[in-house]
Amino acid sequence: MQVSPHPRGAHAALPLTPVAAACAVLIAAFSSPLHAQTEPAAQTGEAAISKVVVSGIRRGIEDAISVKKDSTSIVESISAEDIGKLPDVSIAESIARLPGLAAQRVGGRAQVISIRGLSPDFATTLLNGREQVSTGDNRSVEFDQYPSELLSGVTVYKTPDAGLVGQGLSGTIDMQTVRPLAFPGRTFSINVRGEKNSMGKIADTKDTGHRLSASYIDQFANRTVGIALGVASLETPILENQTGTYEPFDQTRVAGVPAGTFVTAGVKALAKSGTLKRTGLIGVLEYRPSKQWSSTIDVFASEFKQVDTNNQFEVNLGGYNGSNNPVGFNYTSTNIVNGTLLGGTATGAYPLVRGQYNHRKDQIRTAGWANKFNFGGWSLLADANYSEAKRDETYLENNLQLQSATGGAFNDPLMTVGWNMGRFATIAGKLDYSDPTKLFTGNSIYGYGSTYSPHLKDTLKSFKLAATLPAPESLDAYLRGFDVGINYSDRTKTKRQPSGDLFATGNPTISSDLLYAPVDLGFAGAGVVPSWNVPAVIAKYFNPINYSLANNAGTISRAWDVHEKITTGYARANIESEWGAVSVRGNVGAQLLRTDQSSDSLYADAAGVAHPYSDGKTYNDVLPSLNLAFGLPSDQTVRFSLAKQIARPRVDELNAGFNFTVDTGTRLPSGSGGNAKLDPWRAKAVDLSWEKYFAKKGYVALAGYYKKLDTYIYKFSETRDFSQYTPGTIAISNSGQYTTSYNGNGGSLKGAELSVSVPLELVTPVLDGFGVLASTSYTKSGIDIKEVNASIGKIELPGMSRHVTNVTLYYEKAGFSTRVSTRRRSDYVGEIGNFAGDRQLRYVVGDSPVDFQIGYTFNDGMYKGLGVLLQVNNLTNEAYETYANSKDRQLEYAKYGRTVLFGVNYKF
Repeated sequence: MQVSPHPRGAHAALPLTPVAAACAVLIAAFSSPLHAQTEPAAQTGEAAISKVVVSGIRRGIEDAISVKKDSTSIVESISAEDIGKLPDVSIAESIARLPGLAAQRVGGRAQVISIRGLSPDFATTLLNGREQVSTGDNRSVEFDQYPSELLSGVTVYKTPDAGLVGQGLSGTIDMQTVRPLAFPGRTFSINVRGEKNSMGKIADTKDTGHRLSASYIDQFANRTVGIALGVASLETPILENQTGTYEPFDQTRVAGVPAGTFVTAGVKALAKSGTLKRTGLIGVLEYRPSKQWSSTIDVFASEFKQVDTNNQFEVNLGGYNGSNNPVGFNYTSTNIVNGTLLGGTATGAYPLVRGQYNHRKDQIRTAGWANKFNFGGWSLLADANYSEAKRDETYLENNLQLQSATGGAFNDPLMTVGWNMGRFATIAGKLDYSDPTKLFTGNSIYGYGSTYSPHLKDTLKSFKLAATLPAPESLDAYLRGFDVGINYSDRTKTKRQPSGDLFATGNPTISSDLLYAPVDLGFAGAGVVPSWNVPAVIAKYFNPINYSLANNAGTISRAWDVHEKITTGYARANIESEWGAVSVRGNVGAQLLRTDQSSDSLYADAAGVAHPYSDGKTYNDVLPSLNLAFGLPSDQTVRFSLAKQIARPRVDELNAGFNFTVDTGTRLPSGSGGNAKLDPWRAKAVDLSWEKYFAKKGYVALAGYYKKLDTYIYKFSETRDFSQYTPGTIAISNSGQYTTSYNGNGGSLKGAELSVSVPLELVTPVLDGFGVLASTSYTKSGIDIKEVNASIGKIELPGMSRHVTNVTLYYEKAGFSTRVSTRRRSDYVGEIGNFAGDRQLRYVVGDSPVDFQIGYTFNDGMYKGLGVLLQVNNLTNEAYETYANSKDRQLEYAKYGRTVLFGVNYKF
């Protein structure tokens, strides 16, 4: 667990949280007894220790400690307890438990990772040392698409290294698959688990699922050929209860509410139903015919399919009635606290029942081929990589409303609504909305329905040539050798998102053959509403979908290609020396990067007509770095790092496309869109870490870091010359405001981390088998983000929680094992997909999910290798909650239930 501090700021910045206090007590407790216990071990020799076979939880922990201890950089590590036995549903859950890292939950699953207070935009992800593509609009990998069963470990680099290609500014996450020739013999393992969610069945979705995985490792031809194959399959229900309010909260005048009060224009309650299926495959072929040549081919494939429906009851509270004859919306009573409306009773509203269907299919394919040649004193690595990701998604929505015999919509005589932090919002009407024979598919206050269909493809091709050279004899006392190399990558990301409104002839009710089981929204006071097969209803009753570009600015601006060609050259000197009784390891070097970025897209003129448009730029960066690890007496290590870093702009912000318009009132031009000329985020960083190890069994660490971001990327408006686009329009000027992402001044980021990983037998033999892993971190930003939107206002760094805490307690002995884990992060600004499928920033309430696991593995006898396991994920049914620029303005509140898994695993 490491961090880099400004040493002075690290001390003052770390408040003594309960976990921090506990870590401090443990450090104090260990300082004398552990020293006493580790010294004799060194005197009696290593031979006896090496004969002890460590397995299970302890094996995974000790392997991870070895990676951390031996590294010349500041790193965190996860290692599988055994092949195919990382315990979490996805690798994101495992990564999120590392010190200084935090996950954002999406749909109840940990999906994206923040490192040291910076959003996922600032990190990069590698698989076996090679940069990965993503199925999202940006670079950040969606980790829930990587089955934990197929990975042998993860290393998170928190400090730069000149020899690490594709590194991020906040950190670099390197996921690793197995190397079959590193195993002593043939290994086969299989895992089977069934699951049940506490939410129960919703609509057409059952509350059960399963996980299956199998791995096979073998060696042939006198151990010159090794092969590893793995498959993991997951099918899990998507079940959710949620309430939400419209954003933003503003001071729009609403009848019955005092002027100047902050109000929301609507509220909704929904029960989500659906299924998530994921299949992952790995294959590794190693060939090592001699000490002079080895060759490794890696392949990974993942297919991720999610189908879900929001079965929703909703009401507009802003007085909007669509094409209905208004009776006059009015609040008859209100609950106003600190100038914000938190609910009341109202008349004249037109509620509707909605079905919002989403079908998403993601595919990831990656392959790498590495060849290493040894020529006596030096070696050469040639590595080729191809990675591709695809996303195909379809969103369909249709609306139902109560209607009179003459076709007019019924308004509800009395709506009771309310929203408060920490609970579901309430939404209840006087009328009955449960009878599908009285709900019509006709033109509601929000029309018949709408659709959009994002299609994304991300491809990356790269080739690396690297050499390791010996140091000259004159420097042999100081250096272990040199690494030099060059890497070329070519990446193209494309996106198309056609969209449009849906229309139907007439206003029939839904036939019974297309109805699912009714949905109970009692958690929000909304009662029972019908649910239905949305795609089938649209196919039966609606006109054919028309995804025309004409006058569809949203579709035009979301059609783009972004290209990046990056050449990276590097040189690194590897330090290995002795300063008296202090050993010194590390490296010093630099990377030279040349980036050629461009975008081909469209812009919509004032008449709504699409035109092609291209833009881009080329720039260079020199990134020096220094890493030093000082080995001190009593198995202590002090690490220091100094570096320059960059993080490339978001891919979607490099989109050259934009919308252009001329205001009919002011007759001034304006526009909004992307910026293909963005420079990267650039920063300087210093890190310092102290670590105390207890052989391979445990450690304590205190680290601090300081980053000076020289630049930052903001979204705001600046004056632009539109003379190329104004001819033929009513514009009275060629200059106007253009809203996009721009490079601006940065600021500082600093933090500290305290972490402990120890078996408690080191404290007293009475606690043999017990152990604890705990960490706490504090991050503070000096960067002020301008107002992003009216809903969220001025913010701190997206993705940054000031406090992040992780605790795991475990017991393992004689085949029996159990653990309980929790992680806690304070409130942060998260990135949420909004109604139109676009990126939206909101405040997210910090959560504390708790996971529990208990199992038994037979270590001998006829059942040797067989294990049984019981897991409970999200034990306390932790809620997910978001809010606007004031914490009393709740936007979302959702619960996903707890999931119980029971299964067996077998290895032979």
